[in-house]
Amino acid sequence: MESFIKIRNLKKIYRMGQEKVYALNGIDLDIYKHEILCLLGASGSGKSTLLNMIAGLDKPTSGDITIGGINIVKLNEMQVTKFRQLNVGFVFQSYNLISTLTAIDNVSLGLIFKGVSKSKRDQMSKDILTNVGLGSRMLHKPNEMSGGQQQRVSIARAFVDKPKLVFADEPTGNLDSKTSVEIMELICGMARNFKQTLIIVTHDINISKYADRIVEIKDGKVIRVEENESIFGRSKIDNEENTDTDSDSDTAN
Repeated sequence: MESFIKIRNLKKIYRMGQEKVYALNGIDLDIYKHEILCLLGASGSGKSTLLNMIAGLDKPTSGDITIGGINIVKLNEMQVTKFRQLNVGFVFQSYNLISTLTAIDNVSLGLIFKGVSKSKRDQMSKDILTNVGLGSRMLHKPNEMSGGQQQRVSIARAFVDKPKLVFADEPTGNLDSKTSVEIMELICGMARNFKQTLIIVTHDINISKYADRIVEIKDGKVIRVEENESIFGRSKIDNEENTDTDSDSDTAN
């Protein structure tokens, strides 16, 4: 597998008086193209800090993060913002929707900053909202939708322009168990279909089961990296592709 993200000796140190607090303490990690990776850890483990570093939302004290050959640590604020706009999508626990905007306007908002014309961004937003099952809710505002529907809008916003990298930060934290399964299947299914790298950040072992690999973080360090036979894993996709290939071969013969 081809490495997409390379993290080397990453540290984030905060000072509290004379004391140094290591939020991240020498992280080394490779994340591969098109994989679903879970950063698993309890509150305060450093997993959210690591997400912020990879996403360019915060700068490390030291170390390097290379994404697609670009060391984002060396980019200035304007450059890293542009990098995020072109390459990254986010799904948040709290949805982060603008309450005064409809679903279609929430989804299309980010496309404005990318210079997409209104007609094109409206069509892209309609298409993705239909894909996430909200074809009849496009003109509804967040307070007119359930939590699961709001998260679907958030997912549509993250995936609308098919970014190379998607972060899902505790994406089911505000949802019941049934809706959580629906949301995880939707996020993972879209990442597979669009051939994206998906990084899930969670404290929930049940959510980690959707990943190809689980990277457990504790006290700012990687304590476990485990290959995972995921609920929505590569084996499922590979088997479908192999079946299709076999069928084609049989037909040809």
